[in-house]
Amino acid sequence: MTSKKKAALKSVKSAAKKAAKVEGSKKPRIKVLIADDHSVVREGLVSLIGRKADMTVVAEAGNGREAADLWKQHRPDVTLLDLRMPELDGVGAIKEIRASDENARIIVLTTFDGDEDIYRAIQAGAKGYLLKDVPREALMDCIRRVHAGETCVPVHLAAKLAERVSGETLSGREIDVLKLMAQGKSNKEIGSALFISEGTVKSHVKAIFAKMNVISRTEAVASATRRGLIQL
Repeated sequence: MTSKKKAALKSVKSAAKKAAKVEGSKKPRIKVLIADDHSVVREGLVSLIGRKADMTVVAEAGNGREAADLWKQHRPDVTLLDLRMPELDGVGAIKEIRASDENARIIVLTTFDGDEDIYRAIQAGAKGYLLKDVPREALMDCIRRVHAGETCVPVHLAAKLAERVSGETLSGREIDVLKLMAQGKSNKEIGSALFISEGTVKSHVKAIFAKMNVISRTEAVASATRRGLIQL
C-alpha cells in the first residue's frame, strides 16, 4: 500500500472515530406522551415537539383511560395531559399513572385556570401546570425543566394555588349541595336527593355562601364553575 493510500485510510478511520464519539456523546431525546381529546391540539403539539432535536413524541392519547394505558406501555419521560377528557379525567389519569410510578413527570396543559383545578392537579402529583395559550418556547422550556426534576407553575397560577391552599375549603357534603344547586334544585329537592332535612340543607347553603363570599345561588354556582369546584 502506498503512503498516500495509508494516509487516506488513516484519515477515514480518524473521521469515523470522531463521528462515533460525537454520536455517543449525544443525550437521549426526551420521550413525550401527549394526551388531549382534541385531535387538532395533539397534531399541533406533535408537530411542535417534532421540530426539537432533544425531544420526541412516543405516543398520543385521546382520553384519560388511553393516556394511563399508553403511559404504562411506553414509560415516557414527560407526559403532557389535558385536564378535562372523557372516560378518565386528567386528575384520575395522573393518580393512576403515579400509582405505577410515583416519580412520573406530568405536566397539565389545559384551558382551565380555576384555583380548584390547579390544586387538584398538583395534589394528584402533576409537576407542571400550563394554559394552552402559553408561548411555544415556554412550553418547551417547561418540558425540559420538569424532565430535569423541577416544578413548573407560572407565577399567576401559583398565586391562585396559594390562595386556594390558604382559603376555607368546602366539605364534601357542601360540594354535593352545590352541585345540586347548579341543577336548579330547591332546598327540599336537595334534601330528598341527599337524604338530609331541609333545615340541614339551609345550613349547608349558608356555609357555602360564607366560605365563597357570595350572596346568591347564581353567584355561588358561577364562582364554583369558574374555580373548578363543579363542572356543568
